[in-house]
Amino acid sequence: MSHPLTLGYSPCPNDTFIFAALVHNLVPCGGLRFKERLEDVETLNRLALNTTLDLTKISYHAFGHVREHYTLLRSGSALGRGCGPLVVAPSARSLAELRNQTVLIPGEMTTASLLLQLCDSGLTALRSVPFDQIMPALQRGEAAAGVIIHESRFTFADYGLHQVIDLGQWWEESTGLPIPLGGILACRDLDPELVARVEQGIQASLEFARAHPQQVGAYIRAHAQELSEEVSAKHIDLYVNDFSLDLGPEGEHAVRYLLQQAEKRGIIPPCDKPLFAL
Repeated sequence: MSHPLTLGYSPCPNDTFIFAALVHNLVPCGGLRFKERLEDVETLNRLALNTTLDLTKISYHAFGHVREHYTLLRSGSALGRGCGPLVVAPSARSLAELRNQTVLIPGEMTTASLLLQLCDSGLTALRSVPFDQIMPALQRGEAAAGVIIHESRFTFADYGLHQVIDLGQWWEESTGLPIPLGGILACRDLDPELVARVEQGIQASLEFARAHPQQVGAYIRAHAQELSEEVSAKHIDLYVNDFSLDLGPEGEHAVRYLLQQAEKRGIIPPCDKPLFAL
């Protein structure tokens, strides 16, 4: 095709690790070219509401709101075990004690927000702030608790914060399924054969990064300047796995089940369109 496909993903190490080889033409992708746009996940969620990008990373919660216009790719997802959001607070307390108190979330359409609502519908005083501002805000006493994502799970103790509940662990114990955090979407008006080439390209890009981590390291570091190499490596190890290569039957089941639960609660609208392009 003559013009590049617009591709959105976050500057977090797991995304830059997956997409580095693809956007730098280090792997074949059937002649496709890409114009990347790096934004935090909630910004990407909002852009998807307006179908701004051809391809984009998105929270699975937000996917529930844009299924009329986007299909899901089987590669590129952040989905797994032991990687869910955490609820943390300045002092030890239970989830029930947080009802009617302000809880910070990293975006209204994040999967973290959805999991919190599925876990305890009594938590209603939710306030959305950028994910990297939640722990400093709690440290300043601006809210009773907050839901943290990404690398914050490795550093919250440094802020003097206490874990209230691991929402990923709650999900896994309740359902027996891995937790779907985010996936890669393609506009429904793209040719399915083209979408299949994109999926193959993402898989090749991830396999390249696994085989040649040094060749993608500079790109990862350029977009994760505030993170130490150790935290970046932990981040990649936690969020990039075989589900990122291909959702497979278990991953697909987990995604469908999460969306079904969100529909039942009236958190996302129903949709009868197929999940995948092919």
